[in-house]
Amino acid sequence: MKNAFASIVLTASAFILSSCGAPVIGAIYTNTSLPVAVTSAAGSSKVGTATSTTYLGLWSEGDASIEAAKKNGGITTVSSVDAKVDSILGLYTTYTTTVRGN
Repeated sequence: MKNAFASIVLTASAFILSSCGAPVIGAIYTNTSLPVAVTSAAGSSKVGTATSTTYLGLWSEGDASIEAAKKNGGITTVSSVDAKVDSILGLYTTYTTTVRGN
């Protein structure tokens, strides 16, 4: 019985503490903005975003790539890229890429 409990706790801990690609993640709730890249390109008059969503930690859909965000914002020259992660218990997670540029 003791070994079964220890196995369950170890498995649950590994699941909760796995970062799923985010460097900062909370076991219960995450609302984190992260810098990704900055270039030497001047100005940032346009903004484009792209989002992907994960459901129940089982499947994911969407395109949160830099290229998708560039396309959505009509951007050809990138000046900065940021990311935002929102997650509730790892059951519903969104990853949004924001691109600024011209």
